[in-house]
Amino acid sequence: MKAADYIALYLERRRVTHVFELVGGMITFLLDSLQQRTAIQIVSMHHEQGAGFAAEGHGRMSGVPGVAMATSGPGATNLLTAIGSCYFDSTPAVFITGQVNRHEQKGGRAVRQLGFQETDIVAMARPVTKAAWLVNEPADLPRLLDEAFALATSGRPGPVLVDVPMDVQRADITDLSRLEGEIPRAVTCETRPEVAEFWEQVMADLSRAERPLILAGGGLRSGRATEAFRVLTRQLGVPVVHSLMAVDALPADDPLRAGLIGSYGNRWANIALSESDFLLVVGSRLDVRQTGSDTKDFKGRRTICHVDCEPGELNNRVKDCRPLVSELAPFLAHASSRPGPVPERPAWRARLAELQAQWPDTGELRDVAGINPNQFMHQLSAAAAGAAAFVVDVGQHQMWAAQSLDLGPEQRFLTSGGMGAMGFALPAGIGACLGAAARMTVVVAGDGGFQLNIQELQTIARLKLPVKIIVINNHCHGMVRQFQESYFKGRYQSTVWGYSAPAFHEVARAFGLLAALVSDPAEVPTALSRAFADPRAPYLLEVHIALEANAYPKMAFGRPISEMEPFAKPLEMEGT
Repeated sequence: MKAADYIALYLERRRVTHVFELVGGMITFLLDSLQQRTAIQIVSMHHEQGAGFAAEGHGRMSGVPGVAMATSGPGATNLLTAIGSCYFDSTPAVFITGQVNRHEQKGGRAVRQLGFQETDIVAMARPVTKAAWLVNEPADLPRLLDEAFALATSGRPGPVLVDVPMDVQRADITDLSRLEGEIPRAVTCETRPEVAEFWEQVMADLSRAERPLILAGGGLRSGRATEAFRVLTRQLGVPVVHSLMAVDALPADDPLRAGLIGSYGNRWANIALSESDFLLVVGSRLDVRQTGSDTKDFKGRRTICHVDCEPGELNNRVKDCRPLVSELAPFLAHASSRPGPVPERPAWRARLAELQAQWPDTGELRDVAGINPNQFMHQLSAAAAGAAAFVVDVGQHQMWAAQSLDLGPEQRFLTSGGMGAMGFALPAGIGACLGAAARMTVVVAGDGGFQLNIQELQTIARLKLPVKIIVINNHCHGMVRQFQESYFKGRYQSTVWGYSAPAFHEVARAFGLLAALVSDPAEVPTALSRAFADPRAPYLLEVHIALEANAYPKMAFGRPISEMEPFAKPLEMEGT
């Protein structure tokens, strides 16, 4: 069997339903085999970065590794941002790149390049993949594909890259055994004795604590452990705060959901965390965006029990935590089988309710002119109650969405966390929509980030995908403008000065999409009603907000997590 046919059939066997790509000479054999030999839908994007982000969105929604393909040279290098995004946010993905023929590769020659577009993508991708291989021998291909899918989904999930020279794609594969029989299953870690010991200590600490919290991180989703986590929280009755990557850990109406913490966390949630005396951390790295720079204050005198599958993340920045190295699924399964009696603590629950009433999210920008972005997110949530996911780009709108979206029990929140890549949401929304069996998906982007991959409007128009696009247009690069306001005395170079954007609703219409603009708060309900009137149709709604609107509250860098702007001022310049 020709190797390109083998790859196509192998992907189908691994339940891959979509492959995202931008055509190039070095992957024409692969695309032809996919089209001729399988039922996999080939989704042609308009930039390789878009293909990579779409694969990421698909992988995060489906749990099956997202697959993107690109040709050699610029095609492969254009994937790197999306590969890094998958790596940092623990998304299972397999990236397949075409490479020049083996006889055209420079090897040990003292030249920069031999074949046209020859580029060592393997060396470039290794720092941001779980593995990256160049397939030099056709006989190695079946084993490497097996290893790629196993690595992508095991332990802490992530991307794998397989670079396949053109002549290898045309070579014969004689070992077809991996195309038959059962699909290899991911190895599930068994509960170890130290898990039981750790949980006994957690329960002992919980029984003594007066103000306990659980911090949920993105590892719950990447570890496919969200439902097990929800079971445990109901059993324990302990309030839950969450990181940016775990907005959807609990639905908005869950009485235990206590809000977003971190740099732009809900003010009440950050204050609650500062007042807590016990913290159980599951699947969160405790990076600077969650703790602030003052890690000693974050630790304080409270007991912190920290569970993560990577040893290096434990006692990394925040010291003196009680650590457990474990994947979350077996840990939570053990914990929920032995929840133990936990005091109800009505005073603590009342205190959390008091804080939330004192510091409502919609009150942070009470005096903003025009549409209040936090209020708008609540309105958007109501209009999009039937959406499978909210896919959110990077910027101020990302923080308003994380602070204020009201997610249902089955709704997902996808964003670019570790990489923080502007341009993520539109292509990732395409992948997420297809990964959710073409259910309605909402993309939320800012005017700056939306322009990075605006070309993928054509993909949505061509496929007629039910993607509702909300462009929050504040006529600037708002998050960096806010940074310049704090640290550069309002010198707005490249954020306001020298920046411009088109009328996005008119651009969308040029692509053949229905679109509208809203700038008056009184017209928002009608505008949203029209946008969501047909859940099967794509639609772009451009939402004008004030250029001066800041994402508040914002942690005052160098101060404790509870001290937030605009009431507190930073003590030092933030580095991230």
